Amino acid sequence: MSNRRAKRLKPVDGVLLSLLSVLVVSGFFIFLSASLGLLARGRVSFSSIAFNQFFLGIVLGTILLFIVSRIHYKVWRKYAPYIFGFSVLLTFLVFIPGIGMSWGGASRWVHFGPITFQPVELLKIGVVIFMAHFISKHARKVASKGFFAISALGAGVAVVAMPLLLQPDTGSLVVIVLAISAMFFVAGLKWRDLGIMLFVAILALAVLAFIRPYVLDRITTFLDPSADAQGSGYQVKQSLIAIGSGGVTGRGFGQSVQKFNYLPEPIGDSIFAVYAEEFGFIGSVLLLGIYLALAIRMYFVAIRAPDMFGALLVVGFATLMIVQSLFNIAAMLGVVPLSGLPLIFVSHGGTALAATLLGFGIVLNVSRYRKP
Repeated sequence: MSNRRAKRLKPVDGVLLSLLSVLVVSGFFIFLSASLGLLARGRVSFSSIAFNQFFLGIVLGTILLFIVSRIHYKVWRKYAPYIFGFSVLLTFLVFIPGIGMSWGGASRWVHFGPITFQPVELLKIGVVIFMAHFISKHARKVASKGFFAISALGAGVAVVAMPLLLQPDTGSLVVIVLAISAMFFVAGLKWRDLGIMLFVAILALAVLAFIRPYVLDRITTFLDPSADAQGSGYQVKQSLIAIGSGGVTGRGFGQSVQKFNYLPEPIGDSIFAVYAEEFGFIGSVLLLGIYLALAIRMYFVAIRAPDMFGALLVVGFATLMIVQSLFNIAAMLGVVPLSGLPLIFVSHGGTALAATLLGFGIVLNVSRYRKP
């Protein structure tokens, strides 16, 4: 029995692993260049930034990816409810004094000793695993009973929304909702029911904009960034200047001007603007192309997955990755409102990168059992 199983086990998808490696390595060098902007301001030490991003992100993340890629993906189904429950409880830790941390008016971080991380990154993994388990278990009802699917989505979103809206972190909530919606659609949800879901989501966002002033402020800034160019519209204005300054070929690696005194958080959600200034239109299109190629390859792995659970896992992680990345880039271009979402594989956050690579480890394991 074990011999037959060993014969069925294939190596991980080589194309997916190659694209992932390119993004991780490229992202680290882009990050190093962008970090010069903060170093010049004397706000942080290079050693602390490099340690966080390289050792906690790339090294730890690669170890997690290797380990998880060897664990049969069906194991996660057995523990899905517990993983989800733990990730939700962990997200609530941001509100506990002495553990939670606040920055810029948001409570999104927890710290244990020298390690600081955002629990939402683990929440995303927990949501994908649990919803893959739930949807695959009730696949027939999802495809035939729209009310059941809409109710299930509403219940799942409600649980996740509580800690995220209190932080507040509307951007992550939107990304999670879109990932869950994609998973329902792949499971056979009718277009009509999907449309109802999206309409309800848009309506909820409109209500939220009036309840939470910061959401409305971001929408109005998006509609007219010049209305408060030195306030809420400052980041968009400076990012557009940086991107425009890059021209066709860019200023060159490390030569960004905007990262030194103008762009807020050049290693955070503004990092794409730094990259575009240094590598220009051609470099920006190339980076975007790599993200899209990675997403397409992940969806290809999902198509060849041996069962519904495996396919939904891959679709969930792929949608999280591509939606968050596109939202970040689009916000820097002024195409969508600012969300504060980091650019995956590039923005600062070692533990966030490690969590992302852990998720990719699950995807790579699914690819081991792909159908011919």
